[in-house]
Amino acid sequence: MFKVKNAQGIPYEGSGHFNVFGLKKVTGEQAKRLMVNYSYFLPNGSCVKGAAPTERVYFMISGTMTCNGKDGEKHDLEPGDLLYIAVGEERDIVITGGKPAEVLVVMAIVD
Repeated sequence: MFKVKNAQGIPYEGSGHFNVFGLKKVTGEQAKRLMVNYSYFLPNGSCVKGAAPTERVYFMISGTMTCNGKDGEKHDLEPGDLLYIAVGEERDIVITGGKPAEVLVVMAIVD
């Protein structure tokens, strides 16, 4: 068991992410099956459409965002909402509402 303080973590820039500050809170060096990142998006921040090789979950802490999938699939998220994304599922992210957004991202680690 270990504790990660509020501002503690390893800063990172996610590929294809714009106007976002990220902190790796739990890494593959600390855990065997998952990673946890904290993302702070500025208003109008975004992430280009792409697919990830692992499952992931977005948990909205604050602000609002829209996650667009294939074939017009659209999910509007607000604080307390959770979105599960399967392996290889394409999506993009757009921060909405004119305010910053905080997202906790939990990702599976593939052996």
